[in-house]
Amino acid sequence: MIEYVRGELADLSPTQAVIDCQGVGYGLNISLATFTALQGKKDVKLFCVEVIREDAFTLWGFATRSERELFLLLNTVSGIGAATTRMILSALSPGELVEAISQGNERVLKAIKGIGPKAAQRIIVDLRDKVLSLDIAPTNTLSATAPEMESEVQREAIAALTMLGYSPAPAQKAVKQLLGDDPTLPVEQVIKQALKILK
Repeated sequence: MIEYVRGELADLSPTQAVIDCQGVGYGLNISLATFTALQGKKDVKLFCVEVIREDAFTLWGFATRSERELFLLLNTVSGIGAATTRMILSALSPGELVEAISQGNERVLKAIKGIGPKAAQRIIVDLRDKVLSLDIAPTNTLSATAPEMESEVQREAIAALTMLGYSPAPAQKAVKQLLGDDPTLPVEQVIKQALKILK
């Protein structure tokens, strides 16, 4: 098992980080939380999970052990795969997710794309006791850096939402609405807020 990958951040998008480890580029799938944590960094370290299926081998990277632990736990729930888990970890911080599960807050979970009432109930029933044993406190890692260009933020946010599975038209509408209300929002905030708007 690959425990972590450390090296120079060669490329970064809201869904993938490429880390150059002595000339070998590792492409790791990431959540919005990890994308935010990597902003402005050159040398990085991501904790890893290998997901092996018959048709694919993927590597997932996480800025913190806490996020990796939640990823592994969520993947034990029936019907919750890696892509859905990324959506959950992109919409909620580890602290918010632990709070939602431990308090049985189905409404928060159902607001996430791909999570219906039954899936929300399964997550709560299966993981309520397990998340309480984790040492995860609510944290706020979002960058407050203002964007250089609104159009650049708009394009990147729409591209990220599209990669996460949303149709371009609704994604564009949500992003324009958010930037219309607050043009100074950084791309991470736009994507995170759009995930809560889109159904």
